[in-house]
Amino acid sequence: MELPFLHHLLKRHEQTEAVPPSQDIAAWGHAVIQLMFPEQAKGYFRTVDELEGEWWRLASDLKEILRATDQCKQGNVDDKVDRIFNQMPELYRILRTDVAAILAGDPAAQSEFEVIRAYPGFFAISFYRLAHSLHQQQIKLIPRILTEYAHSRTGIDIHPGARIGASFFIDHGTGVVIGETTEIGEGVKIYQGVTLGALSVRKSMANQKRHPTVQNGVVIYSGATILGGDTVIGEHSIIGGNVWLTESVLPGSRVYHTPEVKVIEKLA
Repeated sequence: MELPFLHHLLKRHEQTEAVPPSQDIAAWGHAVIQLMFPEQAKGYFRTVDELEGEWWRLASDLKEILRATDQCKQGNVDDKVDRIFNQMPELYRILRTDVAAILAGDPAAQSEFEVIRAYPGFFAISFYRLAHSLHQQQIKLIPRILTEYAHSRTGIDIHPGARIGASFFIDHGTGVVIGETTEIGEGVKIYQGVTLGALSVRKSMANQKRHPTVQNGVVIYSGATILGGDTVIGEHSIIGGNVWLTESVLPGSRVYHTPEVKVIEKLA
């Protein structure tokens, strides 16, 4: 191996910021979700004292993760973690609405246990909501590691900066993309392959709203692409499969893509 190349690599190693292993961060996220939803856990807590002990252990673990991450050292770590854990009851409440929406909206769902244990949509949503709670405390990088872990497991890519209301249902989910400045209301249902993205990806737009707003009660079917920060999907609209949409639609709209399909029979 050539020495100049090795010196180049050494310089990169010396300049790399400190971050705990991604698997440790993902394991912390798993443990928080399993504490609230034992349906995903291997074992169960039997007393309030045991639960309280795990609660404080997870808070302590998060403080250690943040203190070990160069990008997270600004501000008071203890205060940020305290605010996050004080919001856990509300996080649990809103995740319960997601479970209920999936169970009510999918004829194939037989029980809450099945939704919590087996549905990739709920897995991705739970990691997103946990990551979003960190993102709201101006914690950098760690939220993105959490959502990218869920992305790798489910094929569902939700940026932790997106704002998503209660009773959210992602059905099937593979290929769903929800961008950083997306705003989603309550009771929204989306299917696989949906993109809520930016119309332009210029770096100069980093601090602008680049992704659409989806109001309450909207259903978006598979393969639909909705782009642009000024695009608003009015409440209770239905967006059909494979629609490409870059303009707003009024509440109660029905938007469909109607391809022409021709079948030409082979002559004998």
